Amino acid sequence: MSPSERLDAIDVLRGLALFGVLAMNIVIAFRVSIFAPSLLNAEPAGSLDRAAAAVLTVAVGSKAVALFSLLFGVGLAIQFERLAGNAQRMILLVRRLVVLLAIGLVHLYLIWDGDILVEYALAGFVVLPFLGGARWLMAGAALLLLGLYVTMLLLPPIVPLPGAAGALAADATRAYGTGGFFDVLAFRIREVPAIFPLHVMAFPCTVALFLIGAFVWRSGVLRRASANRRLLFVVATVGILLGGGLSLAAAGQELFDWPSLGRAHFPVEQLGAVVLALGYAAAVIAAVNLSGWRRMLGWAAPLGRMALTNYLAQSVICGWIFYGYGLGQFGRLGVAATLAIGIFVYLAQVVFSAWWLRRYRFGPVEWLWRSCMYGVPQPMRATVNLAIMRARR
Repeated sequence: MSPSERLDAIDVLRGLALFGVLAMNIVIAFRVSIFAPSLLNAEPAGSLDRAAAAVLTVAVGSKAVALFSLLFGVGLAIQFERLAGNAQRMILLVRRLVVLLAIGLVHLYLIWDGDILVEYALAGFVVLPFLGGARWLMAGAALLLLGLYVTMLLLPPIVPLPGAAGALAADATRAYGTGGFFDVLAFRIREVPAIFPLHVMAFPCTVALFLIGAFVWRSGVLRRASANRRLLFVVATVGILLGGGLSLAAAGQELFDWPSLGRAHFPVEQLGAVVLALGYAAAVIAAVNLSGWRRMLGWAAPLGRMALTNYLAQSVICGWIFYGYGLGQFGRLGVAATLAIGIFVYLAQVVFSAWWLRRYRFGPVEWLWRSCMYGVPQPMRATVNLAIMRARR
């Protein structure tokens, strides 16, 4: 798809979501062990760290990942639609997901075990058969999976969480904070099975979000966003107010010492994340279809066009900052300082993405992904004739 054919709103939304993903990943999974108790809220009351943790918990949290998942579903639906005249459509889409799975496995074991790409690839295989079906089937399956997800949160885990989470956190501090590359790799291989139950718990929600994203694309709302601005603003208002309220309620006990919600805390928090992500998405898409806001938010579009490259680059950069084979800051920084580093990394990616896409058609990893999907190297220079690219398909 040429830049002139792309929907800027989707690229902008993906670029903005990338900041939320980075903020949560760097604070929760690179700064300390994911099994460290209290995570965000371990800082002293009244400190700058606690204020930063409160903002991240209520406004960002799992909303950024939910938004990224919705956009992945939109992307799958767009690919499915644009390949409608190709007899090998399903083969190409399966190959696309297989390549993503391979990239994810490399990322998971060699760079960072908080990888989401493996889960996305596997969820994509589940969603593929629904892409050619009726919209009601997508919507029904999404609702059923969200119901299953909420039920799983209320019941004992299907795959038990590690019983020695505290010991894992202590081992992680030693391995990640002081170990060389191969020490980190050895510990990561041991830690991956402990993280696996978290992916099992999240998988129904991920598939549901993919289906919701595909349903939204099939509904035509995104393609006719200018004509549907009023509807989008209504969805944005309801989503942000309702989702924000649910997220605030779920975070209330930890952040403000509100009465405990018991086990109901978990589904309230996650449903709040889904609703708030939908509200964020509607707000940004509606705003980008207003000329003034399009100019204000246009800087995020290049990040969204090469989101996979930027996501992987964030892991490499954060690994170098926090792990022993780099600067060794694992377990040494507070939330606010870590978030400041994340903001600096993100701003650097804003500049780099704009510079890169003035010269090339795709991000480097997007080029690899696309080339492997089609089985031939794709034209890379921004000046290449589109007719050549289409003739190669």
